[in-house]
Amino acid sequence: MRLFLARSFIASFMKRPRLAIAASALLILSACSSPPKPTSQSSRYQQAQDAYPANPPDVSQIPDAVPQIEPFSRSGNGPTYRVLGKTYRVLPHNQGYQAIGYASWYGTKFHGHATSNGEIYDMYKMTAAHKHLPLPTYARVTNLENGRQVIVRVNDRGPFHDNRLIDLSYAAAHRLGFHQKGTAKVKVEAIDPKQWQAQQNQVWPVYLQVASLSSAPAAEKLKARLIQSLGLPVRIQRQQIQQQTWYRIQAGPLYDQNSLNQASTQVRGQGLGQPLVVNP
Repeated sequence: MRLFLARSFIASFMKRPRLAIAASALLILSACSSPPKPTSQSSRYQQAQDAYPANPPDVSQIPDAVPQIEPFSRSGNGPTYRVLGKTYRVLPHNQGYQAIGYASWYGTKFHGHATSNGEIYDMYKMTAAHKHLPLPTYARVTNLENGRQVIVRVNDRGPFHDNRLIDLSYAAAHRLGFHQKGTAKVKVEAIDPKQWQAQQNQVWPVYLQVASLSSAPAAEKLKARLIQSLGLPVRIQRQQIQQQTWYRIQAGPLYDQNSLNQASTQVRGQGLGQPLVVNP
């Protein structure tokens, strides 16, 4: 419309050369001084930088993700993918995965956008991004700086920094106590949903049987060692099997899953193998 009016204005002065020349010059100068129209560049994210939520709800009571038995998603699970010129490999499974590294978190820039497996990122849910774990994977994340733990559902890729292990949602970072600091050293452990669900039906308290020995002196020696290393009560249960006396060394009682996991890890760390969970 603006160009049509200018042309009509010039045509009306064609019989007056000086005015026509002046009008033409004015149009040219106007065109030169007008700012160019912005080019249409669609971007996935509206924010240039990530940020805290402006008025966040209370996320301290948001529950952990509940491990469910579900297939890996079709999206985000190719054997390899490439980001910023670097190729990353996706693990074929998550069984037994454990790693220690630094966690960060992501917030408003990514809130409401699609994750790598096609879901929508919600910074107020217990989710996470990982470069290599198959999607989805349930994982226990422990803040090694304060001992806090959460369970998250990994449904995204990242963080694409060499010194970062996992990117957590704002809610998860808040519950782990590093949302203001920005990063924290953590331990990430993949969870087998089938085993986790079986553990939820566990009757508490339980004992952790470390060994079953035929020698009473050896059993007493191991008991003393475990009391010192675990910081837990340790008992010896005698059992007669086919004229043979066995001494079962059991640590406990343990009243929750976190205590059980911690004690089991300590036992394995001493080279004593996989302990057995037994009821009183």
